[in-house]
Amino acid sequence: MAAQRALILASLVAGATGFGVLPSLKGSQLRSAVGPLADDAAGGASEPQYYQGARVGPPPDLPSLLLHNRIVYIGMPLVPAVTELIVAQLLYLNYEDARKPITLYINSPGTMTPDGRSAGFETEAFAIADTMNYIRPPIHTIAVGQAFGAAAMLLAQGKKGHRSALPNATIMLHQPRSRARGQASDIAIMAREVLSNRRITCELMATATGKTTEQVMADASRTRYLSPDEAIEYGLIDNVLQPKDKKARPSFLDSLMIGD
Repeated sequence: MAAQRALILASLVAGATGFGVLPSLKGSQLRSAVGPLADDAAGGASEPQYYQGARVGPPPDLPSLLLHNRIVYIGMPLVPAVTELIVAQLLYLNYEDARKPITLYINSPGTMTPDGRSAGFETEAFAIADTMNYIRPPIHTIAVGQAFGAAAMLLAQGKKGHRSALPNATIMLHQPRSRARGQASDIAIMAREVLSNRRITCELMATATGKTTEQVMADASRTRYLSPDEAIEYGLIDNVLQPKDKKARPSFLDSLMIGD
């Protein structure tokens, strides 16, 4: 058998260059001989591992494990790559089970970088917000660290009564920033788009908080930081999660033997 494998491997190499053919073997003989070679060619890849039906690979694929427990995490500015992933995860969870809630953790500066520079467009946040309102499962939002600008708007889009923040999270309201460059006519067009995005953002927040659009626009006309308690008073969230309110332990943590 070893000699047959060596001959087949030599024939495959020769065949790739236009010379030689495989030796005449029966189907079962060919499969038994080529099988180990195919495994070697694949780098000895092992079978995928599964935890409660979720496919994971070494090292543990934490985003997949979180998704398996209906947890979505936004931990970056809202740029196109982030929006694509979040929207895809929400749609997947919607078709997987339209009744079970989804927990959305938010730790994002919105459409800005941490140093205040513009990183994306408000339309990225609108795509996520529209998807949140489109799918059927209730979405429980939790602010972790920071929820600035458009991220604060997403925080408020969660199901009322299930919008939360951890004790030291910070929520911030501010206006969209323009990155317009070029001719005066182009700058004017972009300025109108920025004003339109600002109004849409404030309308979404007004609907979520029970305030008027004009009041939200006035409050967001200058940068405004809110503590979790102030965010409750404003209507952006409903409660502050304390250690005693810890969520149920995801089942996959027991498989990984991770302690509390």
